[in-house]
Amino acid sequence: MMRFVRYGLPLIVVVAGIVAVALGPDDSRWDGGAAIIGAGLAVWMLNFFFRIGASGDRERDEEERAREFFDLHGHWPDEEPPRPTQ
Repeated sequence: MMRFVRYGLPLIVVVAGIVAVALGPDDSRWDGGAAIIGAGLAVWMLNFFFRIGASGDRERDEEERAREFFDLHGHWPDEEPPRPTQ
């Protein structure tokens, strides 16, 4: 369903704009078709920018988990634990 919202819905709107340009009345087909195509591209760009913003949230959450691990164990999760000194 999410794939349809991200890619399918904008594609349907852009195709509808192309159809409006091809089959619309002569006096307004270019204006109306361009507006519909622009709306489809706007839907796609909103989805794109939302995904960019959401990926930043995931990165912050991963960083927070790594810091909590460091506080508990004294080393970062991707490092080997320090060897005990004698």
